[in-house]
Amino acid sequence: MSLIKSISGIRGTIGGKVGEGLSAVDVVRFTASYASFIKESYNGDSNTIVVGRDARISGKMVENLVVGTLMSMGFDVINIGKASTPTTELAVVGEKACGGIIITASHNPVQWNALKLLNHNGEFLSDAEGKEVIRRAENDAYSFAEVFSLGNTYNNETWANRHIEMVKALSLVDTDAISKCNFTVAVDGINSVGGEIIPMLLRSLGVNNIIGINCESTGNFAHTPEPIPQNLTEISDVMRKTGADVGFVVDPDVDRLAIVMENGEMFVEENTLVAIADYVLSHTPGATVSNLSSSRGLRDVTRSHGCEYSAAAVGEVNVVTKMKEVCAIIGGEGNGGIIYPELHYGRDALVGVALFLTLMAKSGKKVSEIKAGLPHYEIAKNKIELTPDIDVDKILEAVKLHFADEEVNDIDGVKIDFADSWVHLRKSNTEPIIRIYSEAATMAEADKLADSIKQIIISLK
Repeated sequence: MSLIKSISGIRGTIGGKVGEGLSAVDVVRFTASYASFIKESYNGDSNTIVVGRDARISGKMVENLVVGTLMSMGFDVINIGKASTPTTELAVVGEKACGGIIITASHNPVQWNALKLLNHNGEFLSDAEGKEVIRRAENDAYSFAEVFSLGNTYNNETWANRHIEMVKALSLVDTDAISKCNFTVAVDGINSVGGEIIPMLLRSLGVNNIIGINCESTGNFAHTPEPIPQNLTEISDVMRKTGADVGFVVDPDVDRLAIVMENGEMFVEENTLVAIADYVLSHTPGATVSNLSSSRGLRDVTRSHGCEYSAAAVGEVNVVTKMKEVCAIIGGEGNGGIIYPELHYGRDALVGVALFLTLMAKSGKKVSEIKAGLPHYEIAKNKIELTPDIDVDKILEAVKLHFADEEVNDIDGVKIDFADSWVHLRKSNTEPIIRIYSEAATMAEADKLADSIKQIIISLK
């Protein structure tokens, strides 16, 4: 069993002993700690917290625990039901709530669930704020409300439609142009909320030819839910057989977007942000931000438009902080996460779909032609399962020493920048693993970089 407490929230496998997985007791404890933190830190007039969830099998059970706990802490709850992560973020602001909890383990397998904790701006708590919630949970530093101070719960399932209308209203989304193209679009909704909201968005944009794959919102994922090439063979086959113009794949909470080309090959999730940023910058120049593990492609296209690029530590909250600092017009992460501040400071696959379809419509290009016009890099994504005998700090220090003559960045793990490539080694915020990302002009070169890191780790055992 696993329980991970990090900048990305409280995440764990369902069941098991208290403190070893995300048990019912752990859900209540961390929800109460969050509520206690909000009660003491929020200075506004609201006493309402928004709750939304993905379609995971454990979702309804966790939702009941979260809602009941918030009510027991004296908060009113607006329960928006099954909803994407960006929808819930928007709902916090739209409902003028003092916070929000998203019940989702994002790309993790079906055994997992998590609590993603939001402030009154619909943005993730900072690292320091998250640590304070964890401290309160570990010390049971919270008090429940007395009977006449208990909160109430209200259901509001209008936010999916409201989210779609807000996306359509964006200045660079052209519904008329999309509609005129009569696109055929395939969608893999991974049996979660994306299987509902992405087809809704497409129909609202004027796309009538939709091929739905795994769009039943059962929570029983048809394949491993992380939207990376090895998990997307089904939609690749569909693209080749049907001649669809583009394929869209999301993760269970719809904050990540992967794209499949008309020939069934992967656009590659790293290119999602790069392509959309290129389109945005061509109309509205400005700064961009991605994390240290993201492709150099964003840096290259940003500079090609005469604009400034900045890198942030991995984690949405870190990217958002840097985006605000440099007033970025677009940013995100190489996992297919698009953050477009014109709507909100959160990764949003709906924004990505609408902007990409507009790009296709206005350029008249096939998806493969759009990819051909982007900077060409190949990125290898490897991982090492953490075991008790692995000393992460020792590994990171050894890597730094090995590459001491190169450009080294250690604000988030260790990243080594070479003239034409890079490698990044860091402990995951969401899984008990060490991630090894490497990028070069060819996959062979990227793999070679990753292998050099693995050899260092082996030498330490």
